[in-house]
Amino acid sequence: MGNSTTKKGNFVAIIAMIFLFAMIAFVTNLCSPMAVILKNNFSVSDTLAQVGNYGNFGAYFLMGIPAGLLIQKFGYKKTALLALIVGIVGLLIQWLSGSMGFVVYLIGAFISGLCMCMLNTVVNPMLNLLGGGGNTGNQLVQIGGVFNSAAAVCVYILMGALIGDASTAKVSAAIPALMIALAIFVFALVVIFFTKIQEPEQPKADALADDKYSCFSFRHFKLGMLAIAIYGAVEVCPPTYILAYLTSAKDAVNPGLAMDAGYVGTLSAVYFIFMLIGRFVGGMIGGKVSAKAMIATVSFVAMVLVALGIMLPVEQTISFPGIDYTTLSLKWGEIPVGIFAIMLVGFCASVMWGGIFNLATEGLGKYTAKASGAFMMMVAGFAVMIGIQGLVIDLTHNYMASFIVVLLAAAYIFYYALWGSKNVNTDIPVE
Repeated sequence: MGNSTTKKGNFVAIIAMIFLFAMIAFVTNLCSPMAVILKNNFSVSDTLAQVGNYGNFGAYFLMGIPAGLLIQKFGYKKTALLALIVGIVGLLIQWLSGSMGFVVYLIGAFISGLCMCMLNTVVNPMLNLLGGGGNTGNQLVQIGGVFNSAAAVCVYILMGALIGDASTAKVSAAIPALMIALAIFVFALVVIFFTKIQEPEQPKADALADDKYSCFSFRHFKLGMLAIAIYGAVEVCPPTYILAYLTSAKDAVNPGLAMDAGYVGTLSAVYFIFMLIGRFVGGMIGGKVSAKAMIATVSFVAMVLVALGIMLPVEQTISFPGIDYTTLSLKWGEIPVGIFAIMLVGFCASVMWGGIFNLATEGLGKYTAKASGAFMMMVAGFAVMIGIQGLVIDLTHNYMASFIVVLLAAAYIFYYALWGSKNVNTDIPVE
């Protein structure tokens, strides 16, 4: 009877964590389409237009370790509830930015980022622990990623329809998406409040305070922190700058192809559809294939795809389907083959987050909660990587060449999977 109750409790907890995983993507991925709006609404450069991503991901640097400490003190459920309240405040401030200005939007994005960091700190270790760690833990994280990608797809399709003509887009156009996100947060607050979550036992703070070791004593964890920071270039930069490139005017300082934002929003959504499919496959095989083998394979393929994307001539195009939002019908457009190659990176990025987290925290035992907070802190690297590629674009005025940033990021992840992820500190007690 006891085992049956435990299994039922674990199942409910897993469903709750997967639901949170989806919400993280919905709010986080609002930032990239919003950059198209901000660029027009406030007349800023490509680098500054990504201010939403800087605020959102930059918040992880401030909140990463405190989020881990909150889990130690209050547990996973209370930390999730607090995160949702913070997220509601952040969304309301972003909504007000249309009439109050650029800086107000940055503040709202930053507060939302605090929420995303807290939720990520809850979701990833909980799914890993509920799965018992190892391959099964990795499998649950990948399944959570399927729902994460599905929410991202919805955001890009929705925002593509709302933006319409990128050259005239205003913050007010995004209000329906912000209200949807707000409703999701309120709904989640109620669901999580009434969901009974079996909390894993946390080590006493006094015991950890006197411990001469910490998660930072493990080399593979520190290298994993760097890997997750750099991984931001592989997941976020392609859809962000595909959207910017294809919608940018042909005579702009950073020239693009001046394509319809609705159609291009569909393309960005396809990137996350590829991620969704990849995570679904990863979830199915995650229990049989090691995270090391999985990450090494996809990072190598990502390098090849990005290299092709950079080298293939822009004039070489293929027909690709999109959506005509006025008639809700399928329409076809011409996109560079190189852009399609970079879109395929979505398959590769799909399993990287869960795999890197699994590799970085494997064998940490009692240090896992603090490690998760420190790990989330490095998501601030997403903002850094987006900023680096934006800076390369503003310096070279060449969107396609800027994807060298993504290629180099994939190369480091390949190194980490094969060599950097090995635990060379097995002498440290973790019980």
